[in-house]
Amino acid sequence: MAKQFDYATMKEVFARFEAAEPHPKGELEHVNAFTLVVAVALSAQATDAGVNKATRALFKVADTPEKMLELGLEGLTEHIKTIGLFRQKAKNVIKLSQILVETYGGEVPSSRAALQSLPGVGRKTANVVLNMWFGHPAQAVDTHIFRVGNRTGICPGKDVDAVERAIEDNVPVEYQRHAHHWLILHGRYICVARKPKCKACPIADLCQFEEKTL
Repeated sequence: MAKQFDYATMKEVFARFEAAEPHPKGELEHVNAFTLVVAVALSAQATDAGVNKATRALFKVADTPEKMLELGLEGLTEHIKTIGLFRQKAKNVIKLSQILVETYGGEVPSSRAALQSLPGVGRKTANVVLNMWFGHPAQAVDTHIFRVGNRTGICPGKDVDAVERAIEDNVPVEYQRHAHHWLILHGRYICVARKPKCKACPIADLCQFEEKTL
């Protein structure tokens, strides 16, 4: 595990990320808070591209919890059957839609605890929604961020919770809002798992990874 960067290095790392991509965005397609919750919940153990392909038609007919309940379990299942674990995910989406209608007046709550109480919504999903829709500096740690954090020294930690804390504790406050998007995109397209593209990396000279592909 790499050692945690000092503050000056962290600031330089994220200044470079910002220069390369000033306005990073998540790649899951959505039209409102509800469709974002659904898309993120469906993305567990699936690719964003695969989820987007399934939800484009789905969200045209069910972009609110009320409409999702009208579509029903069978209708939803038919839309998302190309996504991994689709049967359980469909049950979760129907259940969370029912809870949103009955408990929250059809609105998506803006608290982590409330979000995590919904079926199929864990801490990572809640953090994505808090960050992308409500603008909170929440950090959703996925496999890309875990790998990049430990490989480079940006946010090392033995598990996802430790990596999340490392981001919150060490990333300069002005970069907190977009930190997890920069790290995800970096891990998805440059600091990939098997053969990182170090020649294209904007922080290669700062990174602690010893097996650089230079």
